[in-house]
Amino acid sequence: MVSMEVCANSVESAIEAQKGGALRVELCDNLLEGGTTASYAQIKLTKELVSISVYPIIRPRGGDFLYSELEFELMKTDIATCKKLNCEGVVFGILTASGEVDFERCKVLLAHAKPMKATFHRAFDMVNDQFKALEQIIELGFERILTSGAETSALEGAERIEKLIQRSGGRIVIMPGAGISIHNIAELIAKTGAKEFHGSAKAPVASAMTYCNPKLNMGGNRDEFVVEVTSALTVKNLIELANSAE
Repeated sequence: MVSMEVCANSVESAIEAQKGGALRVELCDNLLEGGTTASYAQIKLTKELVSISVYPIIRPRGGDFLYSELEFELMKTDIATCKKLNCEGVVFGILTASGEVDFERCKVLLAHAKPMKATFHRAFDMVNDQFKALEQIIELGFERILTSGAETSALEGAERIEKLIQRSGGRIVIMPGAGISIHNIAELIAKTGAKEFHGSAKAPVASAMTYCNPKLNMGGNRDEFVVEVTSALTVKNLIELANSAE
């Protein structure tokens, strides 16, 4: 059975993920930045309103994965918050300037997270040697790795993902993510043999505003009067297609 983790950008998306049959949600904010840590309220209400596992991302900002001492302290504090709210796990990754896993800092965060589990996120796709990083992440004790195979999309990186799954030998879960849709999920699973996959399964939802100021937006090149929310139907369809792959 192939299962799905949904990248949920809100409490509403987490609820939809559960309705669609997701195994777990990676709860985050700011998907346009690749995901940053959700607010206390988002995490608290998600834990109250869904019964599936909740893994908030621990990422203080967008951009690279080389963090200052202050950002590292923020990450420790956010992990403490997740533990207080009884989250099942957290998602993070820290790199050195030379593109290697920051073993010591990751070790500190994992110690802070216990007994919660941890996923190493797509910082893995920015390392200089994924096979070396794989062994380090396994040694550290992460539960899984989210990866696109160091390519723009998981389908483009399918060959690398398959090799990582083979190299891991069942010691850690390798979970494909990035650009996954109903149009490619069956092909991706067939090519990689993955048993878990990650996607947002989101769809645009139009604003209920009857007046829209056409002259400006509040930040970035985006439509201010459309939000994206996970679709339970899309989640359901993705899981069914993944399990139909030969």
